Amino acid sequence: MIDLATLALFCAAVLLLLLSPGPNMAFVISHGVTHGWRGGVASALGISVADVLLTGLTATGVTAVVASWPPSFDLIRYAGVVYLLWLVFKTLQKSPGMDAAGVNRVPLGRVFLQAMLNSLLNPKALLFFLVFLPQFVRPEAGSIAVQLMLLGGVLTLIATVFHGLLGVFGGALSRCFARRSKSAWLQKWGLATVLTLLAVRLALMSRPT
Repeated sequence: MIDLATLALFCAAVLLLLLSPGPNMAFVISHGVTHGWRGGVASALGISVADVLLTGLTATGVTAVVASWPPSFDLIRYAGVVYLLWLVFKTLQKSPGMDAAGVNRVPLGRVFLQAMLNSLLNPKALLFFLVFLPQFVRPEAGSIAVQLMLLGGVLTLIATVFHGLLGVFGGALSRCFARRSKSAWLQKWGLATVLTLLAVRLALMSRPT
C-alpha cells in the first residue's frame, strides 16, 4: 500500500531523527553503561514496545483525542518528571560499596519497563507520532489506519536496531569502566545524573504551538 519512494524517504527521515541526540539515546547508553549490554538492549526493547503502543494509539485516533485536550500535555509531562525523579531516588539508594558486578545484576525486566514508561510518559513522543507518521500517508493508497501501522512498524524496526547497537556500545563502555577503581560509584552517579537531566528537560518542556 506504500510505494517504495515514500518508504525510502520515510526510512531516511527516521534515521536522521534517530541520529539526533535525544532522551532515548541518553537513556539507552546510560543503562548500557550501568547494567552492561543486556541492560542497554533491554532499554532498546522497552522503547520499541512504547513505539508500537504509540503507533496503535495514533492509528486508532486515540493520540489525536488526547492531544486535543490542552491539559493532557502537562499531565503526561509531570507524570514523566515524577517517574524519572523516582528512578533517580532508587538509583541513589544503591549501596556505595557495591562492586561493578553487583551494579550490573539488575532484573532486565525492570530495565525494560523503565524504558517503556520513560518513553510513554514523554508527551513529545505522543505528539511526534501524531505529526510525523501522517506526513507519509497517502489517502488514495488505501486504509489510513493500515498505512499508519505499517509506517509505525518500520519505524519501530529501525529504532530497535539503532537503539540495540547503542545499548551494545554502552556495554562496551561499561567494560572500560570495570577496569577502573570506584567504577560502581561512577556508573551509579552517571546514571542518576542522566535521569536527573532528563527530568529537568521534561519539566522545562513547553507545549508546541
